[in-house]
Amino acid sequence: MVNDTISDMLTRIRNASMVKKSTVLIPFTKLNQKISQILEKEGFIQSVVFDSDLQMLVLKLKYRSKKTLNAKTKESCITNLKRMSKPGLRIYTKSQDIPRILGGAGIVILSTSVGILTDREARSLGVGGEILCSVW
Repeated sequence: MVNDTISDMLTRIRNASMVKKSTVLIPFTKLNQKISQILEKEGFIQSVVFDSDLQMLVLKLKYRSKKTLNAKTKESCITNLKRMSKPGLRIYTKSQDIPRILGGAGIVILSTSVGILTDREARSLGVGGEILCSVW
């Protein structure tokens, strides 16, 4: 039984990218699906597929090859995932006060009255909401 499915999802992605896994299984919830679709749209992961047999989302992680002195290594496109608003401490923001991550290189995912949005989309629509997580 997992109380915070978003933290569970982010931890699974973080752990899989640290050990250079190509895919990761995440329990299906509508919120997890929306967040993973945003990550795919923003270019942090390659694809999201729903496996109806397992009731899981299958995320294919994205890596870029980095040339070192004598070999090529895989480096994850996701440098860091951070859960901002937690079940014990919710963090809400107005559209003017949405934080910028790394000067706009990273994204903040918000839960708004319009739906789950990135920071850029929320600013352009002029809506605030709960800050779920940041990704860069």
